[in-house]
Amino acid sequence: MTPAARVQAAIEILDAINEGRTTEQALSAWARSSRYAGSKDRAAVRDHVYDVQRRRQTCAITGGGASGRALMIGLLRQQGVDVETIFTGTAYSPMALEPHETEVADAGALDAFTDIPEWLHQDWNDSLGDQAVPCAEALGHRADVFLRVNLILTDRESAIDALAQDGITVEPHPGVPTALKVLEGARKVANSDAYQSGLVELQDAHSQASVCALPNASVGSVLDYCAGGGGKSLALAAWLKSPVYAHDAFPRRMKDLPARVERSNADITILEQEDIGDYSFDIVFCDVPCSGSGSWRRDPEGKWGLTKEKLDDLHGIQRDILQEAAGFVLPNGKLVYATCSVFKSENTDQVAWFISQFPQWSVSHQTQFVPNDLGDGFFVTILERN
Repeated sequence: MTPAARVQAAIEILDAINEGRTTEQALSAWARSSRYAGSKDRAAVRDHVYDVQRRRQTCAITGGGASGRALMIGLLRQQGVDVETIFTGTAYSPMALEPHETEVADAGALDAFTDIPEWLHQDWNDSLGDQAVPCAEALGHRADVFLRVNLILTDRESAIDALAQDGITVEPHPGVPTALKVLEGARKVANSDAYQSGLVELQDAHSQASVCALPNASVGSVLDYCAGGGGKSLALAAWLKSPVYAHDAFPRRMKDLPARVERSNADITILEQEDIGDYSFDIVFCDVPCSGSGSWRRDPEGKWGLTKEKLDDLHGIQRDILQEAAGFVLPNGKLVYATCSVFKSENTDQVAWFISQFPQWSVSHQTQFVPNDLGDGFFVTILERN
């Protein structure tokens, strides 16, 4: 596909999204109907679509509208591309520009907050302070790819060597001992020998840091209470050198976990809802449902779909989980509360509420990571009984 044909494909996908499809649904439907597109073409089209989704508001302003065509015009202008060389109307390229489409909006009217929903601006500023602008800017760009070294099977230096043999260049993360940042070859990771053999897993560095906040030693039994796909379960098993139980209120989210466990050689047991009441644990880890605001550059759809009502519902779910999970912690055990959010209302405010209700608990560790080139926004608190 030519660059212009890739843009036309992105326009069609964005129009499908405007009609109500999710981003992934629209991309999958296009891929099924476009068997001619090679892997590089699909990757390029996907990048176009996600670049727009991250900066949908500014693209609409610089492109003069919300249609797929206008959004792509806006994105290309932001990227410094001569739009008239793409919109030519020849072969598989988009139709040539109409006179009104040649008018360029005043970019001076845009700022870092244009692509943060307006109703969240106050919370964003209150939560992030002097980091508010850099974080808003960071969410407008693609996130870096990070890998977690599986310490059950290898060490960081050996993993770096193995990835190099697969044509993947990485560097150690400066602050997270299990993390590697991918510099070249990110699209090769999933098919690499290092990944297929369980030496590394895809996981954001700050997500890994929430696990590394716990002492790196065998601690007894561990429960990953909101396991989802199992990324934290795998990280906990490798870092703590302990057996881990994985549980989720929606077990179907864990459907891929058995295969991941086999690949990683981790000691993980899936715990069904009807059985969990028979257990107590030394550590209960709760990576709770949240706004995802710290990782919106990976899931920009979550940003535009969030409403005040949904955020209020999440606050209630988070409090319920904290109360429920505390009941599974053994005396002298630890309760870990984590989100991929940057909002105080989901983070420090929730911890403060929990302690006000259960004063026998206190904070022994707390960190708020912000989205930057070292990882996504992430929050972790370790609670212990007084």
